[in-house]
Amino acid sequence: MDRRHISSGSPFETQIGYSRAVVVDGWIFVAGTTGYDYETMTMPDDVATQRANTLATIGRALAEAGATLDDVVQARYILPDRADFEACWPVLSAAFATARPAATMFEARLMTPEMKIEIEVVARQPG
Repeated sequence: MDRRHISSGSPFETQIGYSRAVVVDGWIFVAGTTGYDYETMTMPDDVATQRANTLATIGRALAEAGATLDDVVQARYILPDRADFEACWPVLSAAFATARPAATMFEARLMTPEMKIEIEVVARQPG
């Protein structure tokens, strides 16, 4: 089995013991990703900025694995307040317009109260 670990540089990966993504036999499993700005290690206040940061972090992990958001086959959205989800639809719809992954939204508390969205995806390397 061919396995490769991808890191975003987040200190949480080392502290908690996980990888941003794991590539196994052409499959890419991207860990639940929140809206941290990893350059400043700050969490924006609003769900829109957090969503943008989350998709950017996922996009970078997929790129390192040789894929894009267009290769996503499954997405899981976790929000502590389901009322915030509808505001995310236009951007998520655009981000996954080609992939149209199987998707599920959960309402659940996240690791810290300032987190407003977490996204986890599974993708398949093209080719």
